Amino acid sequence: MKTAVFLSVREKATRLPKKILMEIGGRTVIEHLIDRLKTAERPDMIVLCTSVHPDDAILAEIAEKNGIEAFRGSEDDKLDRYLQAAKRFGVDFMVIVDGDDIFCDAGYIDRTIERFEKTGADFIATKGLPLGAASTGLKLNALEKACEIKAQNDTEVWGGYFTGTGLFKVEYIEADPEVRRPDIRMTLDYQEDFDFFKRVFDELYAPGRIFSLGEIISLIEKKPEIAGINKGVQKLYEENLKRHTKIALKEKYKDKGGKK
Repeated sequence: MKTAVFLSVREKATRLPKKILMEIGGRTVIEHLIDRLKTAERPDMIVLCTSVHPDDAILAEIAEKNGIEAFRGSEDDKLDRYLQAAKRFGVDFMVIVDGDDIFCDAGYIDRTIERFEKTGADFIATKGLPLGAASTGLKLNALEKACEIKAQNDTEVWGGYFTGTGLFKVEYIEADPEVRRPDIRMTLDYQEDFDFFKRVFDELYAPGRIFSLGEIISLIEKKPEIAGINKGVQKLYEENLKRHTKIALKEKYKDKGGKK
């Protein structure tokens, strides 16, 4: 069985243009994320999954520069992009990491793969981590099925095809108590989010050192004002997410456990 981390990222952004190319400590934020993902022990490879849009060519260059694979596929259909990448690299189980999630925890990537090896679940997510620290595991044949049942090509937000249809075996990993802080926002969508990340890096970063999620949370517990830097944008984030969470199933699948 071949496993991989799929780093899902595009250069396109409307709320914070070119956000993934912004720099902290002399490296782009996407490179900081790649550094963090490399500490995961269970994946066989890391693939940066981006689109064929010309603006995303720089991301493939960053992948090559940092010693990971790159795949360029559909601009708007993330599920198809992941499927084609899995076929290209012969991946049986992939852990999806969003490019906005600079502090994604590599340890839970390993746990996700370990859970799949035990249960063979179609979809594995983690509950209780800070927003932006978690990742999502997908089995190849479940991804193939999701691509078959969907009736739209815009799958920017795709989790509902697995969790909201009743057609897949879904499992969750519970976050450990010491990192169970779902109230903390650690994803990059707005300038306030970048300011949050920069403050954490200013406090904890040293070149070549990957500070842990536990260290970040301990820092915030000592200096709670840090979590307040971007707390005000959470409502806007949730409103935008809600507008994109509707799923559309092909007619023949609506009566097979799926929801309209």
